[in-house]
This record gives sequence, C-alpha cells and structure tokens, in this order.
Amino acid sequence: MTALLLRDIRLAVRAGGGFGLGLAFFLIVVVLVPFGVGPQSELLARIAAGILWIGALLACLVSLDRIFALDWEDGSLDLLATAPLPMEAVAAIKGLAHWITTGLPLVLAAPVLGVLLSLPVQGYGPLVLSLLLGTPALSMIGAFGAALTVGLRRGGLLLSLLVLPLYVPTLIFGAEMARRGVDGQDYTTPMLMLAGITCGTIALLPFASAAVLRVNLR
Repeated sequence: MTALLLRDIRLAVRAGGGFGLGLAFFLIVVVLVPFGVGPQSELLARIAAGILWIGALLACLVSLDRIFALDWEDGSLDLLATAPLPMEAVAAIKGLAHWITTGLPLVLAAPVLGVLLSLPVQGYGPLVLSLLLGTPALSMIGAFGAALTVGLRRGGLLLSLLVLPLYVPTLIFGAEMARRGVDGQDYTTPMLMLAGITCGTIALLPFASAAVLRVNLR
C-alpha cells in the first residue's frame, strides 16, 4: 500500500498527474475575485471564506479525471485488479494520493491567499481547520466519480456533473464553519457535520469505487 501511494505521488509530480495544477487554478480563482468585486476590503472580508472554499472545490475538480485515467491507459489498473491488494484499498490509496497532491497544498496555501481577500485574523484558524477536515471528502468523492467515468471518452464533463451535487454538503458546512469563525461565532456544529461527512466518505466510498472499477474492468 505504501509503495502504491508513493508511486502515485511520484506520478503526480513527474508525469503531469495534477500536482500544481489544482494549486495554480486555486490561485487564479482567488486572485481574479478582487478584480471582479472591486477594492472593497469589507465586502471581500465577508465573502472571503466562501470564495476560498469554492476555489478549493473547483481546484480539486480540475484534477479528478487523472485519478484512474493514467492507470487505465497504460494497463496498470488491470494489474492492480489482479494483485493481492484489495481494490477497496487501491481506491482508498488513490483518494489519499489525490488529497496529498491536491488538497493538502490548497490547505497550506489558503492562509496566504486569505490575505488577498482581507480575511480577518480570527478567521484563519477556522478556515484552515475547515479545509483540513473537508478536502479529504472532496478527494474521496472525486475518486468515486473518477471510478464511474474511467474509460469513457470525454468523461471529464460527465465527471463534473456527477460529482458537483455530491460536493454540496461539504461546501455548505465547510464554508459555514469558516464564516462563523470569521464572525467570531461558535462553529462546533458545522465542524462536527463536516467531520462526519469526511468520515462517512472515507468509510464507504472506497467500497463503492472498488465495485464500480470491477464492473468497468470486465
């Protein structure tokens, strides 16, 4: 499992597997918002948490189709299906590798980009915590969507249509947690809901992804 995880991370870094692509997209989205909204620091501070969460969601979406596509194209997915490692573990590792190469950089970059959006000081902690709790769910849901569309030509658009509705609860509770943190309110409830969604996706979706992959590989 460790070897597969390290292999996927190396592929993401060396072979255009999406490392840096999501981070660049996240940067572009956040930098463009002040140009569209205007130099109104109070307005930017109010919408900063939501903008950062939408940017993180879209940045994760950009690289989802690469989770299984490269392995499908070079036949590695067939070898993984016949390996002693269960497909459920393969799907979970693929989601974890996507989070390490895409979600984790977004979590680290969010405080820096928050400065551009005039994010209040008290909002940095809840924002980072919300992204840290929520981005693993985005990767696991994305891995499930990628498993559904693997092997389909031009499946990127279909993948987006399938995954975006599933992202809504994570976006709602993640942005709400960050917003309450910015306003100095108690954010325990949205934090627990966000943690529950992430734990649920980690516990269930690798099994669903593995079942879908087995069907697609027949």
